[in-house]
Amino acid sequence: MSDLFEAAGLSAPGSQGHRPLAERLRPQALGEVVGQDHLLGPDGPVQRMAQARRLSSMILWGPPGTGKTTIARLLAKAAGYEFQQISAVFSGVADLKKAFEAARVRRAAGQTTLLFVDEIHRFNRAQQDGFLPFVEEGVVTLVGATTENPSFELNGALLSRCQVYVLKRLDDAALHQLLIKAEAFEGRALPLEPEAREALVALADGDGRYLLTMAETLYAVGSATPMSTAELGRLLQKRSPAYDKDREGHYNLISALHKSVRGSDPDAALYWLARMLTGGEDPLFIARRLVRMASEDIGAADPLSLVVVNAAKDTYDFLGSPEGELALAQACVHLACAPKSNAVYTAFKGAMAAAKETGSLMPPAHILNAPTKMMKDLGYGQGYAYDHDQPEGFSGQSYFPDGMERRQFYKPKDVGTEARVKERLDRWNQLRRQKQPPRG
Repeated sequence: MSDLFEAAGLSAPGSQGHRPLAERLRPQALGEVVGQDHLLGPDGPVQRMAQARRLSSMILWGPPGTGKTTIARLLAKAAGYEFQQISAVFSGVADLKKAFEAARVRRAAGQTTLLFVDEIHRFNRAQQDGFLPFVEEGVVTLVGATTENPSFELNGALLSRCQVYVLKRLDDAALHQLLIKAEAFEGRALPLEPEAREALVALADGDGRYLLTMAETLYAVGSATPMSTAELGRLLQKRSPAYDKDREGHYNLISALHKSVRGSDPDAALYWLARMLTGGEDPLFIARRLVRMASEDIGAADPLSLVVVNAAKDTYDFLGSPEGELALAQACVHLACAPKSNAVYTAFKGAMAAAKETGSLMPPAHILNAPTKMMKDLGYGQGYAYDHDQPEGFSGQSYFPDGMERRQFYKPKDVGTEARVKERLDRWNQLRRQKQPPRG
């Protein structure tokens, strides 16, 4: 059969040439794994476990193409464990039972099993609970791999029995190192100009496996002359950003956008806005968050901000994508450049807490309406001072309930429009102290 493949100029299935380049370049020792020195360096916790040949159950959390499966295989090899792999995408309860039974048989024969579970977060809560007795008894040493935040996706009981190790997105240096390994393996340089080589690394976006897949495509094309960046772009489709609107990436990016605006950095804010839009986020979700920023982080320091973001939302509703996205960008820049104050936000939280504490207290009688004679006879409205008739348009009366000390919830900051508000409130507080003694 292999002769038929060779005659057709193809590699037989299972042969070295048929395997993807990323598989053929898979490291053979932990020290060959790139980009994860914090775990696998001489003092790294995972490396030290391997050297001691005594592994703890662990969760490897990191982006795609950072070496999770490779590390699990090499850990088993270094520690002398039997490696067994299942995928949560394709496996069910029956597969788990078989894996645990096989591990139990090996244990009886004196052999320890490292059970590697790829995409472990895809198992439901009940399936995750099924691991607990086998991990506790030492039937298996569990190594789970996930691209999602374990805090959100894995049971607390399972997490308490595992160490969580975070794998880093591969930086440019690590990706260049992978390309050098690929060229050494192939015995020839990639057909790329220096600028195109940098573009290839950028296109990989921290994913080593994807980088090697693109390198393999370039070798297969076999360009006679080095390609330019433009030629590379025509050959390789642009990769979609790693962004899942239903998972942690969604919350990470909106958090980055919000904190960039709060930190008064319009350039970073625009970058994260663009990242979300290119990732396919709903622009109206972003608009809603911008409205929240305007009221939470800017508030009375620039009251116009709330008007601007609502106008941007209306503009997007009117124009749609992509024209309406410019209005969101304009609002984003306005918020980032605006003076910041959370004084209203803090004041409202304080007022809500006070309302819950004193929710049964009535307003003081002098500010109650008295539409009936009986209510007038009861003193409703008596002694009310009409502020417009007072000097400086300010009466200084108390508007808090009887039996409740006056409280200051709103403490304006000395920034933007709120600075002028602070001047007025300071003056009114001075007048209030002159006109009305503190209530006991």
